[in-house]
Amino acid sequence: MRRDVFQAIADPTRRAIIMLLAVGTMTPNAIAEHFDTSRQAVSKHLRILTECEILTQEQQGREIHYHLNADKMKDIEKWLEQFKMLMAKRFDQLDTVLEQIKSKGK
Repeated sequence: MRRDVFQAIADPTRRAIIMLLAVGTMTPNAIAEHFDTSRQAVSKHLRILTECEILTQEQQGREIHYHLNADKMKDIEKWLEQFKMLMAKRFDQLDTVLEQIKSKGK
């Protein structure tokens, strides 16, 4: 099943995993050490993040190493940028209204 990238970042544990992997690659066991959940629960989160292509995995001998896919994170940033622009426009409109109110009061 192909998951949406926003499903992946909706969960706080998955966001924490993303932050861990932003620093560097890690094995599933190394990632699991940072959480008070089972290794299976962490594996489920890793699978979802991989399905969304936020993470990539690389086999190195008998171990799997997970990497953050920065290109996929750019998709999220593009989506959020739309809201940043909208909010900036609204704040500019609010500034204009406040200036008008301020100048009428003088």
